[in-house]
Order: sequence, then C-alpha cells, then structure tokens
Amino acid sequence: MKNDYDQGGPLAGLRIVDITEVVMGPSATQMLADLGADVIKVEPPGGDMLRATGPGGRTGAGPLFLNLNRNKRSIVLDLKRPEGKEALLKLAQTADALVYNVRPQAMKRLGLDYDVLRQVNPRLIYAGTFGFSQRGRYADMRAFDDLIQAAVAIPEASVRAGSDVPRYAPLNLSDRATGLYAFGVICAALLARERTGRGQAVDVPMFETTAQMMLGDHLYGHTFVPPRGGFGYPRLLNPQRRPYATQDGLVCLVVYTDEQWKAFMRVIGEAERFESDPRFADGETRTQHVEALYQILSDELKTKTTQQWRELLEPLGIPVLSAHTFESLLDDPHLQDIGFFQQLEHPTEGVLRTMAVPSEWPQTPLPPLRPPPLLGEHSAQVLAEAGYSPQQIREMVQAGVTQVAACSESTGVEA
Repeated sequence: MKNDYDQGGPLAGLRIVDITEVVMGPSATQMLADLGADVIKVEPPGGDMLRATGPGGRTGAGPLFLNLNRNKRSIVLDLKRPEGKEALLKLAQTADALVYNVRPQAMKRLGLDYDVLRQVNPRLIYAGTFGFSQRGRYADMRAFDDLIQAAVAIPEASVRAGSDVPRYAPLNLSDRATGLYAFGVICAALLARERTGRGQAVDVPMFETTAQMMLGDHLYGHTFVPPRGGFGYPRLLNPQRRPYATQDGLVCLVVYTDEQWKAFMRVIGEAERFESDPRFADGETRTQHVEALYQILSDELKTKTTQQWRELLEPLGIPVLSAHTFESLLDDPHLQDIGFFQQLEHPTEGVLRTMAVPSEWPQTPLPPLRPPPLLGEHSAQVLAEAGYSPQQIREMVQAGVTQVAACSESTGVEA
C-alpha cells in the first residue's frame, strides 16, 4: 500500500522498521529517510526519551529529537505486550530492514531476536547498533557516548593536545560516527540481499567503530611490529593546532605541503628559511617539529587582519577560512548560497529550522523534507497498512498497546 511518504529518492520503495531511540540509531535511520526510504519509527508509550530533552521537550518536541527524526512516520507500540509484539512482527513481514539500538540480550527477552524475525521475513536485514561486539567480554555491558569516548582514549588525547583536564569531544561523537557507519552497513547489506536473495543480521558496535576511527590516526608508530615510534599523530595532538588570532578575529589555515610552506615563508619575508632550516626538510621532519612550526604561524598571523591574510594566502593555494561561532555559522554565505538552512512548519512547535540533506542526487531527486512526527502520528495509518481494521486499532488504543496523535490523519480512529 503506497502512502504519501513514497515520493522518490534513491532509496524509494524501501521500508525500514526503526525501533531505535536517542542519537545513534535515529541518526542512521534519518539518513535512510532523507534518501527516500519509508522509515517507520516504532516508539514505546511515552515516546523516544530524547523527545523530552531541551526546549520544546514538554510537548515531546525537543531540539535533538527534531534534528534526528525528520521524514519518518511514528507509530506507538508497547513491545512488552503480546499485541504490540505481534504488530511489530506484522510490520516486519513487509520490511526491508529492522534497526534497533538496545543490547541484543534485550531484544531476545522481548522475543524479537534474529531467529524470530527471520522466520517472519527471510529477506529482512536485521541491523543492531549497540555498545560492544558480542564476541568479547564486554558484550553485555551498557554503553553511552561518553563511556565510549573514554574507552577509546579521546579524553587522553585532549590532554596531549593541550587541554588542562581530560575532556570529551563536545558532540555526540561516537553516537554519530556509529550512526553514520550503520547507515553505510545497512545500505551494503541491502545491496548484498539483492545479489543473494538472502537477508542477514549485521552488528555495528560503538566501541569497535570508534576505536577504529581513533586509532586510524593515532596508532601511528605502533602500526609497525615492532613499533617505529610512539602513539599519536603529532600534527593532530599539537597544542598549537587551533584557530589563530589575527588583528581582528580568528582564522583557520592549513600549511601542509612543501609548496605551501615555501609560499608562506615567502609571504612573511623569510623565503631562504625554508631551505636553510632543517625542520622544513620534508614531511617527516615537519611532523617531528610541528609544534615549533605552528608557533611560527601563530606569531605571524597576529600581524595582519583576517581579510589581509585571505588575500595574501588564498592565491598561493593555502586554504584559509574564518573560524565561525555557532551564531555566525547560521549566516555563512556559502550555506546561504545553497539553501542549507530550511524552514519547516511543525504542527505543535510552529516554524522549525532544519538543515538540507548534505548530498545531491540529480538523477534521483530527493523527496521533500517533512517535519519530525508527533508521537503516534501515523499509528493508525501504519497499522491499517499492516492489515488491522479500524475496530482493531481502536481496541489497541483503548488497551494502551498503541496511541494516536490528536492531529494525525483521519483514519476512523480517535486519539
């Protein structure tokens, strides 16, 4: 049964049952929805816990939730009740993928592990995003973004990079990195199914995903056996690697290659220094002395305005950008050129600011952006698509197995 969420895009025609909450899973499924998949967000009574976080949370429309759940449909199901579990299994019969982000042990307790789901739909991609690989001793442990950041040494790296105390990265780094990887894994699993005709269970654990990302940069000398140096890529851990003060603000620039360093030294009137100073000899020696070289940048950049440096360095092929604040980022002229920030009308919160999908598809245009759903906004619609009659849906609402939003589409079922 088609619905008005089937409006094109490269993933049009795919149906995803999404039983994820908070950040990691919803970030992956929003990417699928943005590219045209019909993502059915299955929420517990009371909704995704992130609905209550931040301004708007009292109405179930907190900002993080709103930025992670556009283009989805919401159905409420109490999966601890037999009727709720039965409804989910009916949804899974026609789904291409089911995505969850609780521990596999919890899915098994619910009676929704892969052995159950593949009996219902052998072609289903059963994608789990959770803390740790199920093959190791941490398999049963709970995981949150902060814990995983600590587990992969991000706080230690912050100290090596000059922080006065160990700090986490100021974003949900592991959640979002794992969500991005999960998006790719789900798409790859769907492609494999098209080639083999078989579904499968795929796991995307946070710890291993973030550890690979972190050590890809910082395994460094320990890439070799025996080691040929210590841990940590010096350029990234250098305390001088930061936006630099100019006469009127902050500027970010990267002087990296031989030609860029030669050009920079010419601009500051020290062209001969590139040839005479052994620290500039090649990429390896520059990496070894990167803190001292970045100090040269820091000292020199204070002598001119940001615009003067842009006019001097950009023609030489040295990348230069002003360092934004949160406030100024909203006014970035490039983002304005491409219409990156858009507005959506939300049924309870009024006008929302959202961000465009950061990829472009001229041959398979993306569907229009839709506001994140109200809790249970599509419960009746989705259940009807699964074969439930209006009377059966009313009985499920009355029993508390599901709920419908007050302003959901007319389906003969009252909120």
